[in-house]
Amino acid sequence: MSMNAAQTLLHTGAEQAVALECGNETLTYGALRQRVRRAAGAWQKMGLYAGDRVIVLAPDSIDWVVAYLGVIWAGGVAIGVNPRLALSELAPILTESEVRFIWCEADSGPPLRELLTELMLATELVSGGTGDCAWAVQCERAPEIEPVLQDEEAPALWIGTSGTTGVSKGVVHVQRVALQPHSFACGLLQLSAADRLYASSKLFFAYALGNSLLAGLRVGATVILDRQWPDPDRVLEMVRRHRPSLFFCVPTLYNKMLQSGVAAQLRDSGIRHCVSAGESLPGSVRKAWLAATGLAIVSGYGTSETMCLMLYSQDDSGLLQVSPQVQLRFASELEPTLPQRVWLHSSSVAAGYWKRPQAQDDGFQDGWYRPGDMFLRRSDGQLEFAGRMDDMLKISGRWVSTLWVEQALTSAAADSVVQLACVGVRTAEGLTALSLLVVAAPDQQGLAQQRIQGAIEALPSYRRPRWVHWVSALPLTATGKLQRARLVAIHQAALAV
Repeated sequence: MSMNAAQTLLHTGAEQAVALECGNETLTYGALRQRVRRAAGAWQKMGLYAGDRVIVLAPDSIDWVVAYLGVIWAGGVAIGVNPRLALSELAPILTESEVRFIWCEADSGPPLRELLTELMLATELVSGGTGDCAWAVQCERAPEIEPVLQDEEAPALWIGTSGTTGVSKGVVHVQRVALQPHSFACGLLQLSAADRLYASSKLFFAYALGNSLLAGLRVGATVILDRQWPDPDRVLEMVRRHRPSLFFCVPTLYNKMLQSGVAAQLRDSGIRHCVSAGESLPGSVRKAWLAATGLAIVSGYGTSETMCLMLYSQDDSGLLQVSPQVQLRFASELEPTLPQRVWLHSSSVAAGYWKRPQAQDDGFQDGWYRPGDMFLRRSDGQLEFAGRMDDMLKISGRWVSTLWVEQALTSAAADSVVQLACVGVRTAEGLTALSLLVVAAPDQQGLAQQRIQGAIEALPSYRRPRWVHWVSALPLTATGKLQRARLVAIHQAALAV
């Protein structure tokens, strides 16, 4: 089937309905379609060919969306990248991805030009500002073009993995990603064209891109964007100003809003559904959020490779069910009582990785994707998330998930702890043991230590951490997820003090 993902996303919205809001700026679907057609014309006029890759490197904005969708409309491949990346982190991405263009704002131009010169790349820079080469001028002079139709398996966009357990990989999503990005939101949240979607995460993150922007545009709803980085006060300001009906956030920020008192101010704000994803949502946070706001959080599971949420939980148990339009099968039927990997299938599953043949063979097969996460199959058909393969450890002959330990201790510590993480380490005798890293809430160190110690003593002996390190902060990725690959080093550094 021939299609164009950008055209599919923009097909539904009513001409005068508001598609995008960002600050004081709004854009209707009619105007958005016109601007995307013209942006695509500008890309082609500058020399973009089908399959060429373009990095979009800027804060979220309406211009960001227009440039991004314009790339896809013109037959190119759009790649959203975190604008806060240091040049040293951006360099390997540019080298590996072999991009044709970088789209950025005017103030980012000079350092990026220096970097491209240093790397000796032929990549062209397209930026704002003034002059004949400025993006706005290029678009004004460009013709509106028809979408470039391609096979549904042709590349449309890339997403970078979060890099929580190692080096980030380029995930290649194809044109069919636009067919049903709204299946989760429509099936679980009753998403319609009347809704207003707001994600605290940024568009370079698959969670926000797939479940807010792509899903919202696909049904003709309004998508709310924000240039600024999110914190509790900023979220409160955005909700009061733009009145979203669907709110997408991550567990860390939900917890911060509870601790700061912002959560209680969101009661009766017009939000009818809250969604959490990006990492596991502690049951204690879900209960506290319901008490503070009157809203129950729907916890979802998805990855950069799936774009949209494949599994979800709607109750305090945290047990997961399969999302609408998603198929699931277990990787093995030999040991059904043990945690294992699963295969997932939907139209939003990626085609694979860029230049990662080993990871490709391990994770993708005939349209199915197998995450590195482990799940335990319950007798009622629901799934219990057990963490990544690396999080499953054998201690004293028993399987232990570091996630299970984290959940038990987080629940017991409640608001006395900002964050904690459990990691498997080697003892001097060469055995496997658990180390706990904890960040206490401000002025709560004594209470936090008391609660953590009591909770550890309540655990079965084989699940008890041998070490507890109190630290000032834990390392996070740009999307707010814990960088687990760095935890062992933090443990070792704490031992050396």
